[in-house]
Amino acid sequence: QVQLAEFGGGLVQAGGSLRLSCVASGRTFSDSAMGWFRQAPGKEREFVAGHSWDGHFTWYRDSVKGRFNISRDNVKNTVYLQMNSLKPEDTAVYYCAATKGRSLSSIERLYDYWGQGTQVTVSS
Repeated sequence: QVQLAEFGGGLVQAGGSLRLSCVASGRTFSDSAMGWFRQAPGKEREFVAGHSWDGHFTWYRDSVKGRFNISRDNVKNTVYLQMNSLKPEDTAVYYCAATKGRSLSSIERLYDYWGQGTQVTVSS
């Protein structure tokens, strides 16, 4: 059974940092694109960052560029999201997602596997 499990969420003050981890099990994801999405209360889930299967390409939503960094360790079947200079508007449940194929996308419906989410709360 394929599972994605996120870790590292929590409460942090504005300007602080958090590092999210997503551990995949049940299959190898070395040939999959990996992404992070988030959903704030009352809002739709949105793409945050993505990492291509081969490590050559990363993609960020404009509001997190320069503050967030996505990386992956295929040996550990893990993807990370380093979040710096956090703002209250970054408060959301953060989800890890993976595709079956290699194509990297910001479109939610193109991701096949999802974690259960981890809460990130940034206080002002």
